[in-house]
Amino acid sequence: MQHIAFLLYPGFQIMSLAAVSVFEFTNRELARKAYDISYISEAGGPLPTSLGMTIETEPFGDPTFDTLIVAGAPSFVLPKPGESAFIRAALGASRRVASICTGAVFLAEADILDGRRATTHWCLAREMKARYPKIRLEEDRIFIIDGSVWTSAGMTAGIDLALAMVEKDHGIEVARAVARMLVVYHRRAGGQSQFSALLELEPKSDRIQRALDFARSNLKSQLSVEELAEAAHLSPRQFSRAFRAETGQSPAKAVENLRLEAARLMMEQSRHPIDVVADETGFADRERMRRAFLRAFGQPPQAIRRNAQQQYQT
Repeated sequence: MQHIAFLLYPGFQIMSLAAVSVFEFTNRELARKAYDISYISEAGGPLPTSLGMTIETEPFGDPTFDTLIVAGAPSFVLPKPGESAFIRAALGASRRVASICTGAVFLAEADILDGRRATTHWCLAREMKARYPKIRLEEDRIFIIDGSVWTSAGMTAGIDLALAMVEKDHGIEVARAVARMLVVYHRRAGGQSQFSALLELEPKSDRIQRALDFARSNLKSQLSVEELAEAAHLSPRQFSRAFRAETGQSPAKAVENLRLEAARLMMEQSRHPIDVVADETGFADRERMRRAFLRAFGQPPQAIRRNAQQQYQT
């Protein structure tokens, strides 16, 4: 049986505890208590959550766990000296130490992220980069594994982190079964973007949304302005003007972002050759896709695939 301890503190974000359900349903799937969950804090006792309700915690003791997970907070919260010391001790005594969302601040203050790759909620990334320049912060990631230290992005990314832990501990089939019971997607790869190109565009009208849906479903096609305008039932001139007004992007730029999103997902989650990925996502050739990846991600497609594979070999 593996002991999972959640390190909590006053006002922690209650969404962090969504990850608990992953371990709960793993126990159900395996029909045994594979994970034992505890909630700890420096002094113990009842702690208020971000919603004001309280949760009972145990005081710090032996820092030896299978996994210590630090909960996130709704804002930038610094740990107390005793919390930082406990996290440092846990890194040496436990198999892995993790953070959800802004809990990465606690790991940073404990000096265990220096020189490591890490991620956190995108809205905190700039502040963390400025405050902790030694961290190799990758703000556009769902979760990152660097040795025995795991970090995740905000909110629901804690579920992805927990599913990855279950996959590491009990295999992919168990993790898939748990994801099905929780009715969540299994699995968003750790290297996958925190953002969706469609979510970032946020069109205001059904016509522009129809054009975007058409583009996403036909990435292999040329997707000219004329094609998109026809899908939106507008003239090309009306469409281009309305598209930029509603999304802040040109149709060509939006299509490239959709292609990049689809191509990166294929690179992360499939073994298709790069030429096939480029063709399926409408880049026409691998060199054009490589240049687009360098502009958008600062890395070529091969590096994106290699990073995603390393997440599950660590």
